[in-house]
Amino acid sequence: MNDTYSALSLARHALDDSPWPAAWRKAEARPGYDVVIIGGGGHGLATAYYLAANHGIRNVAVLERGYIGSGNVGRNTTLVRSNYQTNGNTQFFEFSLKLWEGLSHALNYNVMLSQRGQIVLAHGPGQLDSLARKGNTMLLNGIEAELLDRAALMRLLPYLDYSARARFPLYGGLLQRRAGTVRHDAVAWGYARAADRLGVDIIENCEVTGFVTEGGRVTGVRTSRGEIGAGRTAISVAGHSSEVARLAGLRLPVESHLLQAFVTEPVKPLVDHVISFGAELFYISQSDRGGLVFGGHIDGFNSYTQRGQLPKVQTVAECAVALMPSISRLRILRHWGGIQDMTPDGSPFIGRTPVENLYLNAGWCYQGFKATPATGWCFAHTLAHGDEHPLIRCFSLDRFHHGDGLDEYGLGNWTWKQ
Repeated sequence: MNDTYSALSLARHALDDSPWPAAWRKAEARPGYDVVIIGGGGHGLATAYYLAANHGIRNVAVLERGYIGSGNVGRNTTLVRSNYQTNGNTQFFEFSLKLWEGLSHALNYNVMLSQRGQIVLAHGPGQLDSLARKGNTMLLNGIEAELLDRAALMRLLPYLDYSARARFPLYGGLLQRRAGTVRHDAVAWGYARAADRLGVDIIENCEVTGFVTEGGRVTGVRTSRGEIGAGRTAISVAGHSSEVARLAGLRLPVESHLLQAFVTEPVKPLVDHVISFGAELFYISQSDRGGLVFGGHIDGFNSYTQRGQLPKVQTVAECAVALMPSISRLRILRHWGGIQDMTPDGSPFIGRTPVENLYLNAGWCYQGFKATPATGWCFAHTLAHGDEHPLIRCFSLDRFHHGDGLDEYGLGNWTWKQ
């Protein structure tokens, strides 16, 4: 009976040419809210959802200057993982991965989590030792990790270049089986729909142009649609963090850079895992449509564009062919760019600012997408209670003043040196 009903329902919807119902309301701004979140990307939407779901705070507005999904949440390569070595990042990203594992159920929306596993490659004995230390750190924190020697790597990834003429030798790798990918636009739509159903107002095409202050406290925002009052205001705008913070008189230790990603024409199933190339900050996976999705380092200059630059296209293509010569004749169908807010130590800022009632979520470098659920959860806690969640106290804005930098560049994103 159920199978018959499902088949008839599917056929009815297939023949129905009426427009799909909107996933969330097109809300109009009200005079004021308990919390105003600037930025309708994954982090902003997740924060709004957890404010409503975990803390019962539903008088919340999310202000997005474009449309939902137009920023970094729709411009990344979808990797989620928790294979970090730096204390603080290790625990935070494992919490985030656990939230990813239950997110489709929590939102009642399929975010298409694919835990295909991630393998970080080692190109020398020293690099393999570094991966062993990282794996041990993960195991000590209750996170599964497997160190692979060259033979195990060849069994799992037979299509890599293991020949004597390979530009970069392969000695082994570190495997996290729970890592994988998530559909980025589904994350944005799922959080937006879930937050909307809990009463959150999502206001698109609403640009913040300034802050309203009284006695040194932020009491609202000025927008392209007029002033909106706020009990507490949160900045969560990814690569534009320094520009929005500057409107409140804050100068952030952040630089904005372009990060490009690429996708090839579709091919038969080839890459079963997410692979990170230890010789360069290069990564590759295969989408459900068959295209190979990959990227590399940020462009080497500051930019607020979302356009690609040809020198980086060449560099990333060289990495791809050095690792997998068999794909050298594939055509790149398209590429895109996201704006990364880079910090001195490769770790983010989340929490209070020196301006009363103003909170900041910024500086995610390469880590922003995979941090989405944990950031939303912890930032919502911070906004609800006025004090940082324990998992993000190490990410305070004043940590450099106290000498507490988290050197994720040194431990989490190292590259091979000859």
